[in-house]
Amino acid sequence: MNGKHILVVEDEAHLAAGIQFNLEAEGYRVTTVGDGPSALRYIAEHRNEVDLVVLDLMLPGMSGYAVCEALRAADEMMPILILSARTLSEDRTRGFDVGADQYLTKPFDLDEFLSRIKNLLAMYARRVERAAPGHKPTDCYRFGDVEIHFDRLEVHVQGRPVRMTQLEMKLLRYFVENEGRIIPRTELLERVWDLPGDLNTRAPDQFIRRLRKAIEPDPSRPRYLLTLRDAGYRFVAEPVESGGIDATGLGSRR
Repeated sequence: MNGKHILVVEDEAHLAAGIQFNLEAEGYRVTTVGDGPSALRYIAEHRNEVDLVVLDLMLPGMSGYAVCEALRAADEMMPILILSARTLSEDRTRGFDVGADQYLTKPFDLDEFLSRIKNLLAMYARRVERAAPGHKPTDCYRFGDVEIHFDRLEVHVQGRPVRMTQLEMKLLRYFVENEGRIIPRTELLERVWDLPGDLNTRAPDQFIRRLRKAIEPDPSRPRYLLTLRDAGYRFVAEPVESGGIDATGLGSRR
């Protein structure tokens, strides 16, 4: 047992049992509930005991969207993976809007599902570490073939130096410090550019394209700096390999 506790919110009993079986085979502790109110009660009664939530959208009595929004309001950091038969882009967008970290469509590939669970839990551990009192962002950060020295304003990709402006480094640091979180363009304008969030400018898009050219193996198919349509951007240090990640960060079906 690895000690991580996953709450599965799924009203189809056979699917919930299958998910529980496979997660427990990986060493996770699993609790299943069949509706939204039960999920919220369980979280309230076992606060700080659940490490991740797998959430269906089409639930009896209370939609998964409402459950996700309530869970996110109660805990800003706990990872939430929506698992749904809804495949429209507006469904995924709404899922991210209410606070989901990832969205996987049914039917799903088991290896991809388990990989996403593993990566979300690793991301959660880093979130908790960054939120700890006295924690200071590291001046050296590595992911993939990229090594960043924020104190020296230096970036190396595959061992070769890459020229970066001070503003590009500020943007990159903001993504690193908010790894895994969906960041709206308005927030980037306010926190990185010190501009009003409603300002009509393409500056974030242009700078992100430049960052992709610098750090992505294939800028046309980004793995680390993802665009989520109508939601914002997300930096992922450890992309999910199984099933693939596209430029929207939504993954591909297999």
